[in-house]
Amino acid sequence: MPRYTIPVLGLEISFKTDADKERIEAAKDVLEERFGELTRGGKNVSREKLLTCLALSLADDYLEHSRKLEMMEEKINALLEK
Repeated sequence: MPRYTIPVLGLEISFKTDADKERIEAAKDVLEERFGELTRGGKNVSREKLLTCLALSLADDYLEHSRKLEMMEEKINALLEK
């Protein structure tokens, strides 16, 4: 499994993953874009609070997409059973 070290939001992060470099860069871009959206309001909020809001937002997106995928799989299975 390849090891990567990349800068994310000013922090040097090292990890191992089976994901390819393009996927890692795309994920980093999403993270930094969302972080930018949270900081654009000009509010003086700590990095920890911003990162927590970002993590909650991404977790919510994941849960919503998982729910939609499950619903689609149920519909496909129902169609295949007909």
